[in-house]
Amino acid sequence: MADKADKEKTKKQVPLRLSAKLYQELAAWAEDDFRSINGQIEYLLTECVKKRKKKQDEGS
Repeated sequence: MADKADKEKTKKQVPLRLSAKLYQELAAWAEDDFRSINGQIEYLLTECVKKRKKKQDEGS
């Protein structure tokens, strides 16, 4: 039986469609940060979720 830590490490695949312009911007940003495009998207989404949680906690 998988525990919570194992479930958190499991990655889900999500099909994502981006405009060519947005893809190019993300690719350049990823290169600047020494990340893959996938890694950059995951990093940015993680940061956005953290900020959202922080705002929700401040509003409580």
